[in-house]
Amino acid sequence: MQHAQLGRTGATVSRLVLGTMNFGPHTAEEDAFAIMDHALEQGVTFFDTANVYGGEGKKGRTEEIVGRWLARTGKREEIVLATKVYGEMGPGANDRGLSAVNIRRAVDASLRRLQTDHIDLYQMHHADRSAPWEEIWQAMELLVAQGKITYVGSSNFAGWHLAQANETARARHSLGLVSEQSLYNLLSRDIELEVLPAAEHYGMGVIPWSPLSGGKLGGRSADGVRRGSADRRHDPADLTAQLDRWEAFCAERDLAPGQAALAWLLHRPGVLGPIIGPRTMEQLDSALGAFDISLTDEDLTALDEIFPGPGGAAPEAYAW
Repeated sequence: MQHAQLGRTGATVSRLVLGTMNFGPHTAEEDAFAIMDHALEQGVTFFDTANVYGGEGKKGRTEEIVGRWLARTGKREEIVLATKVYGEMGPGANDRGLSAVNIRRAVDASLRRLQTDHIDLYQMHHADRSAPWEEIWQAMELLVAQGKITYVGSSNFAGWHLAQANETARARHSLGLVSEQSLYNLLSRDIELEVLPAAEHYGMGVIPWSPLSGGKLGGRSADGVRRGSADRRHDPADLTAQLDRWEAFCAERDLAPGQAALAWLLHRPGVLGPIIGPRTMEQLDSALGAFDISLTDEDLTALDEIFPGPGGAAPEAYAW
């Protein structure tokens, strides 16, 4: 297992992040416990969740599963624990977003569900355009002072949001954001235009989610059926030729497509480590194989030809 610093902090985390979104909706609790046990045994020390995870009508259930695992194993201090705030957790007007009212309520609720007294990385799940940055940072700074959280991160932010957040924090003499969790994979490279250069400027670690683009980069199943399905960002009908080239690239090099897609992210500048969301132990073990893959400069050039980025070195590709 490779490890790296969490952005510009002194904390060290694994370069593979165990995402828990499937725990509860798709993975039974005992199976989730076994996956977390095995992940930690293999050196995965960075666990990610969110207060809204758990499935329809069962928000918070995933945090509860992680909390029961922590209570059962006593492994709290062996992992860096991340969760998120923003999503709607109740019927009230202040049960969502990044108001100081909701941040205070949400962190206490997450701590109860996780059965811990502190969260290592507290991430804003989305930007809240109605909450002033001064209010958000005042609330986050109080949580740090109280020992309830250690670091603050973001998720699904634009480059402009990263600049707004960090410049406001700088003016308050606060550490600011240390990580950004973004959609990033071979099929979705938009963040290279603004988010990656902004994150690099501010010393933030980038944590890609959906590294296999909903499974489409995972190749074909044993019966020859291509994995993945349509989503709002990509129509598989338009990707057939591109994915054929991808699978041929992997076959020529004897690489498992899913592992190769993760390995590509591990080779990207500024990327701390991708999030994997295994539903089964087999999926976890497969993801761990990404660290055995070394892509050459020629490989990376070939992949740029198959999956072109947003148009050149950023941000100059846009701000010419």
